[in-house]
Amino acid sequence: MEKNDRNDKNIGKKLDGRYEILERIGEGGMADVYRATDVVDKKTVAVKILKREFAENEEFLRRFRNESKAIAVLSHPNIVKVFDVGFSDRIQFIVMEYIDGNTLNEYMELQGQLDWRDAVHYILQILRALQHAHSKGIVHRDIKPQNIMMLPDGTIKVMDFGIAKFAREEGKTQTDKAIGTVHYISPEQARGAATDAKSDLYSVGVMFYEMLTGKKPFDTDNPVSIAVMHMQAEVPQPHTIRPDIQVGLEEIILKAMQKDPKDRYQTARDMMDDIETFKENQDVLFGYFPELEKRAGRSVETILAGGSSDSDKTKTRAYTPVNEPEEPAEAPEDSEEEDYEDDEDEYEEEERKSLFVPIFSAVIIVVIVVAAIMFSSMILDALDRTRTGVTVEEMAMPNLIGMDYQEANMQYSEYIQIVVDSTEYSDFEKDKIFDQDIPEGNAVKKGEKVKVKVSLGARKVQISDFTNWDYETAKQQIQSLGINVDPRYSYNDEVEAGKIISTDPQGPVDVDPNSYLIVTISRGPNKKTVPVPNFVGHNWEVALTEAESLGLLLEKKSVNDITEEGTILSQDIKANEEVSENTVITLEVSTGVPEPKDVDLAFTIPGDAAGRFHITVYEDGIVTLEASSFDVEYASGRTKVTVSGNGTADLILTLTNDATGAKARIGSFRVNFDTGSVTTLSADIGKAFHDVGGIAVVTTVSTAATHAETTTEKTWAPPVSTETTTVATTEAPPEPSTEAPAE
Repeated sequence: MEKNDRNDKNIGKKLDGRYEILERIGEGGMADVYRATDVVDKKTVAVKILKREFAENEEFLRRFRNESKAIAVLSHPNIVKVFDVGFSDRIQFIVMEYIDGNTLNEYMELQGQLDWRDAVHYILQILRALQHAHSKGIVHRDIKPQNIMMLPDGTIKVMDFGIAKFAREEGKTQTDKAIGTVHYISPEQARGAATDAKSDLYSVGVMFYEMLTGKKPFDTDNPVSIAVMHMQAEVPQPHTIRPDIQVGLEEIILKAMQKDPKDRYQTARDMMDDIETFKENQDVLFGYFPELEKRAGRSVETILAGGSSDSDKTKTRAYTPVNEPEEPAEAPEDSEEEDYEDDEDEYEEEERKSLFVPIFSAVIIVVIVVAAIMFSSMILDALDRTRTGVTVEEMAMPNLIGMDYQEANMQYSEYIQIVVDSTEYSDFEKDKIFDQDIPEGNAVKKGEKVKVKVSLGARKVQISDFTNWDYETAKQQIQSLGINVDPRYSYNDEVEAGKIISTDPQGPVDVDPNSYLIVTISRGPNKKTVPVPNFVGHNWEVALTEAESLGLLLEKKSVNDITEEGTILSQDIKANEEVSENTVITLEVSTGVPEPKDVDLAFTIPGDAAGRFHITVYEDGIVTLEASSFDVEYASGRTKVTVSGNGTADLILTLTNDATGAKARIGSFRVNFDTGSVTTLSADIGKAFHDVGGIAVVTTVSTAATHAETTTEKTWAPPVSTETTTVATTEAPPEPSTEAPAE
C-alpha cells in the first residue's frame, strides 16, 4: 500500500455496513475512487467518494449528485454499471462496476498506429454506448481514451459521466464555461457555447484520428493554443500522416470533426452506419469531401454513372456535398492557463481546491486577449487603408454574425453604432446576431449605424397534455413536432396498459426543438412477475433492448458455434416463465467460430527404444502443443498426441529426450479436422528416436573373471551417424516437407 493510502481515512471503512473499502485506485477532480468488497453480494466493486473539501460546496455537491442521476438510468454492455448511491451529511458515494483492465489511452500509447479493423472494433462499441446515452438525453462531454476501459477480451466500457448533464434541461453547463479535455474538446465546447450529442461525436472523431495515425490532430505544450486550434485550425488530413489510410475512413473522421455541428454526423447511429458500410466495402466513397476523390483515383459522379478509372467497380452511395464552414472569428494563439493533466488511470488530476476561480480566470484572460488581437487588427487595417488612400475615419466592417449582441456593442461601440433592427426566432442561440445590413469588409465611417437582427433562439414547440393517450399514437405526433421521445415504463393500477401515465415536462408546455420528452407508459396493474421472452435465435443487442423494457437483466455467455456471431443459442430460463423484475437470465451467445475438433496422431515406438520423451507440435513455426512425457517402458509400444482445430492445418512434430534435452524432427503431417483424416507428408519416428539418443545399445559384461557366464544389459548410446539432425529447443522447426511419405 502506498504511503498516501496509509493516511487515507476512507480505507477500512464499511459504507452502509456493506461496502468495505480496500484501496484507492484513482483520483479525480471531485472524487476519489476505491476498490471495495460488497460483503452482501460477495463481489468486488468500485466506489467513488466525494472529496471532503467539496462535500459542503453546493455547486460541487449538485454536480456529484447529477453524475449519479445521469449514469443510474444507463444500462448498456459498453457502459460501466452503477449498482448503488449513497448521500448523507457525512459522506456521498456511488458504487459502480469494478473494471479489471487497462484504459484505452494506455493501449493506444503501447500500440501506436492501430490496424483499421481494431480501430473500427473499438469505435463502434464507443458509439453504441453513446447512442444509448444520447437516447436518454445524456451527453457525456468528456469523451477521451482515459475515460474508456478495455477488458482483456477487447470489450469497451465507457465511464465517468461526471460532467454529463441531461441535454433536454439546458444546453450549457452550470458555469457556462468550457468543460472537457483539451485534446478531444469540440469547438463549441472550447468556446463555452451550447453542447449536445454532436460534441461527443467530435471527440470520437478525434480519437478515431489518433487511433489510425498514432498522433493527435492538434497538439502543443499550451492547452489554450490547442483549444483555439480546435476552434479555428483546419484538421491535418489523416493521409498526410498515414498515406495508406483508406479514403472512406478519412471521410468518416473528417465528417465527425467538422467545426460546425450542423456539418457533422447528427447522431451516433449515422456515424455507425457509415462505418458499417466501410466494413462491407473498404473502397467506398461517401462524397463528403470531393477533393479526397483525387486520392482514390475516381469520383462519386463517375461511379454513379457506371464508370471508373480503376479496374474494379467501387460501391458507393449518393451524397450531398458538405458546405465548407465559415472561418471563425480570430482568437488568441497563445495564453496562460493551468495545464490540463490526464490522470494515469481514468480520472483527471486536479490539484487546485476550487474549479470555478481558475476556469473563470482563464476564460477572462482569453476574452481580453481576443479583444486585444481584434483591436490590433483593426488598427493595422486602418493604417493600411491610410496608405491606400482610405481615411483614418473609416474602417472595414467587422463580421458581427454569431457574436452576442452585448459583446459586440462592448467591443465596437467606439467605432460604429450597432442598432437592433429586429429580434426573430432563428437557428442561432438567443441574443446572437444573425444578420447585418452592411456586409463584412465594406468601408464604414466612424460612428456609422449598422442594423442587425438578433436571435430569440429556436422557436418553441408546444407540447399538449398526452395523459391517457395511446403511446404509439402520441409518439408519432410528438416526433412529428421534431421532439425526441424517451420512453419509460411503470406499473399503474389506474392507467390502462400501453397508455401514457405522464410526461416530463408535463403538457401543455412550450419546449425547444429537438429536445427530449420523457414519456412514462403504463404496463397495467402492478404485478410481481413478468413473462420471459423467447430470446433464442435473436441477436444479442435486440435481446438487450427487449429485456430492458421488461425490467429484466441479461448475462452473456459466449459459446463457439458456426451460427452468425451474436445469435442467441439458449437461455437458462424458459420462454413464458413468470419471473420477478431484475431477474438475471443467462444467454449462450454464438461467437461465430465453430467448436474445435480433436484428431489423434499415433506412432509406433521402436522396439529397442528406452527412456522418457515428449512430443511438441508446431503450426506455422509456433508451438501449439507441448504433450505430456511418456516412458517407453510403460507405453506398450505406442504413443499418440491429440491436436485440436478447424479446417485443415499443416503440422510439424518433434521428439525431445527428457534426460538430455536433445530434440529431433519426427515429420510433417496435414490434418483435416473436419473429416478427422491425417496425411503424412514426411515422417521417420525411428530416426527421431535415434537422433535424440533414445535407442538402447546391447553390451556384454563379464560377471566374474573365472566364470564363463556373462550377462547382457541395455545402455543408452548417443547417435554415431554424422547425418543426425537435432532441433535446438529455442529454434522453430523447419518448414513442412513436400516430399512423398517415406516408405
